[in-house]
Amino acid sequence: MQKLEVFGANKLKGQIKISGSKNASLPILAATLLSNKKIILKNLPKVRDIETMLALLQSLGSKIKLDKNKTIIDNSKQNKKFASYNLVKTMRAGILVLGPLLAKHKSAKVSLPGGCAIGTRPVDIHLKALSKLGVKYKIDQGYVIANAPKGLKGNKIKFPKISVGATENLIIAASFAKGTTILSNCAIEPEINDLVNFLKEMGCNIKWISKRTIKIIGVSKIKEISYSVMFDRIEAGTYLVAAAVTEGNLRISNIVPEIIKTEINLLKKLGSKVMIKKNEVQIIGNRKIKNTKITTAPYPGFPTDLQAQIMVLLCKANKSSIIKEDIFENRFMHVAELNRMGARISTNGNKAIVEGNINFAPAELMATDLRASVSLILAALTAKGKSVINRIYHLDRGYENIEKKLKKVGAKIRRVN
Repeated sequence: MQKLEVFGANKLKGQIKISGSKNASLPILAATLLSNKKIILKNLPKVRDIETMLALLQSLGSKIKLDKNKTIIDNSKQNKKFASYNLVKTMRAGILVLGPLLAKHKSAKVSLPGGCAIGTRPVDIHLKALSKLGVKYKIDQGYVIANAPKGLKGNKIKFPKISVGATENLIIAASFAKGTTILSNCAIEPEINDLVNFLKEMGCNIKWISKRTIKIIGVSKIKEISYSVMFDRIEAGTYLVAAAVTEGNLRISNIVPEIIKTEINLLKKLGSKVMIKKNEVQIIGNRKIKNTKITTAPYPGFPTDLQAQIMVLLCKANKSSIIKEDIFENRFMHVAELNRMGARISTNGNKAIVEGNINFAPAELMATDLRASVSLILAALTAKGKSVINRIYHLDRGYENIEKKLKKVGAKIRRVN
């Protein structure tokens, strides 16, 4: 099994070009199932989750051709409706094929993602909302078996809580439903806007009518299009924190700074110097880091996907800080590993108290999930000596060429078998 060796402590200097967004690409790839024509997608990141989603589309009958910087998807003969556990188990986004399959074929059998029990998990929100479009479903042996014999029919649906995945699934499904659908209490992440822009270019009739309410009039025909996916704002945020934590000087390019305003403002408040240009941000880290209180929240709040990374920076703050995790119930798994490196972090339910003024010591570490793995790299970059990070397959799900990008700006990091 592969692992990373990281030799700290160097200040990172130079430019990092941000890849396409994993979290925007996944729903867009699912939405291509609506089409029976060719779709060309540009700027897809080369990460494991995208490979898995492409394999899932192929298993459903999509023809996929990879051509340098573009992916050509031909769904003219797409006719299968079964998404197997083997392909869905490693990523929650697998459930996003349910909406388009039901819209196009009126039935589908899709594995529950990652073997999660249905209960109060977010998948429940997807299914209850789809049932309001006329879908009948049951859960059997870890699969959602769903059908809509008369096709999907538009309706008014209010999500009980903000859910990115459920918003995406319903926008895609409603685009092909008969009549008008009004979705309220929607998530408004930039990745959802990217999905909406993609569907509109295909010929779907979608319009935001207030901040969290969207109106969709179903269509039956769509166009052949070429579309470029937005930048990865979590990757951009990760490298901004990397510059701050190593007291480095990085230019983060191929981005839209306005989209990551919350993260930029927080880093400024903590002491980093940030200069904003059209498609680029330059960040210079400061030795003196201020403490703060952060609560993760749906966009435009502070993203849960950057909580582990910012925690590393707060370990170096002048006083103690508090992080409240309000999105996921089990997202402090990186704390134990950071404490093994000398951090002083205690957790109580969804709150973490981060004592400041620490210097990380090198250690052998274990990655527990995608964002936790990258937080360990950030800590290791500041520790004098060699750290080893095991189970980096988590990392490869969401970061394209991370060690190459870090090496280019002065990090000493290598992948070993």
